[in-house]
Amino acid sequence: MTASRARRIAVRRSAVHGRGVFALRDIPADARIIQYRGDVLTWELAQIRYEEPADCVEGHTFFFDRGDGTVIDGGSNGNSARYINHGCDPNCEAFEHAGRVYIYAAREILAGTELLLDYQLQLDDPRDPELRRPYGCSCGAVSCRSTMLAP
Repeated sequence: MTASRARRIAVRRSAVHGRGVFALRDIPADARIIQYRGDVLTWELAQIRYEEPADCVEGHTFFFDRGDGTVIDGGSNGNSARYINHGCDPNCEAFEHAGRVYIYAAREILAGTELLLDYQLQLDDPRDPELRRPYGCSCGAVSCRSTMLAP
């Protein structure tokens, strides 16, 4: 296998949360890393799907908002991208192109480094402490804002 065809990422246990995605080799800034895959659903259907599983952890889904009223459910027919954890000082960014979401390196990522996205989640009432509780952050960044919610 040539270096250009070698795997660049792998899912491993993460100190941030559960599983995470790690660089297996250096990834240059602005490189496209992976497409976020899964079933595309309306938000209404996604919320129904989220409420049904008895084993679903509160505040934890693999939904990626596409900004058009639909989400990608990485938990159903998804790939490794669903394990990219939140970080308040992210090294990755997500961009939508032609209806697909791709994860890019926001800066050079060295081999062994965990890939992180700033989720910037939004709540109907972000001031409600009970609603905010499940969205605590443990990324460990110097700039950590202690939440996965948008500033």
